[in-house]
Amino acid sequence: MIAIATGMSSFAQQQDTTTKPKQDRKSEKRERINTLIKQEEEGDVSFRKHSVFGVKIATDGYGITYEVGKYKTLRKTVLYQFELNEKMHNKEEKSHNNSLDFFNNTSYKFGKANNFYQFKLGYGQQHLIGGKANKNGIAVSAIFAGGLSAGLIKPYYVDATDNNNIRFRYKFSDTLSGGGRPTILGSSGFTVGWNQLKVKPGVHAKTALRFDYNRFNEAITALETGVNAEYYSSKVLQMSSAGQGNIYNSFFFNAYIMLEFGKRK
Repeated sequence: MIAIATGMSSFAQQQDTTTKPKQDRKSEKRERINTLIKQEEEGDVSFRKHSVFGVKIATDGYGITYEVGKYKTLRKTVLYQFELNEKMHNKEEKSHNNSLDFFNNTSYKFGKANNFYQFKLGYGQQHLIGGKANKNGIAVSAIFAGGLSAGLIKPYYVDATDNNNIRFRYKFSDTLSGGGRPTILGSSGFTVGWNQLKVKPGVHAKTALRFDYNRFNEAITALETGVNAEYYSSKVLQMSSAGQGNIYNSFFFNAYIMLEFGKRK
């Protein structure tokens, strides 16, 4: 009986040691949030900076971003942004060859001339426009940013065979000697064409709304939606369609939505 009582007593003590820290953490979190709210009411900035990683889907592609923000006032944050995107043309369509060989049955995009990537460096500002006094709600901010862009143009190659069943690699923008149309086996792959990479300088600008959940927490979970414009110093060849000629563009405009995760300090 003594052993059982001793065991129950030690088990109860273990339960207390495991439950008390949880209660303490919740209490500390509430106290910290109340302190931050009080600081803002007195005009002090709650955090010094933030770092955010984002995954973006746009009307003409997709990308990833990294952002560092420095809080200047209660409503104003200075932003430094880095982006890497791939831009698609609206006429791109995935096709498949008609080969009965399972191992050669790969996809490709007919008429695609180049892969178009963009690396961007941006500077901007974030202005809090809603949710300032909301303890656990959503803080809404307006974002204005712009900067430099480097357009990275990588040739898009496909593998094909001619009438003599000789395999070769070519681009849709090339004119084949002897005419005729080869049998396309599929895309040559992501690794092909980097030795022919071309860089086109440009500029970009964007405006957006950011919806920041639980803005008094150190962890950031936010949703951003906006529009973006880019201009490059020379035209970019994206598509080369038979009978329609080459499709060039130097100005690009899109809308996007981005999911963001990060941390405040």
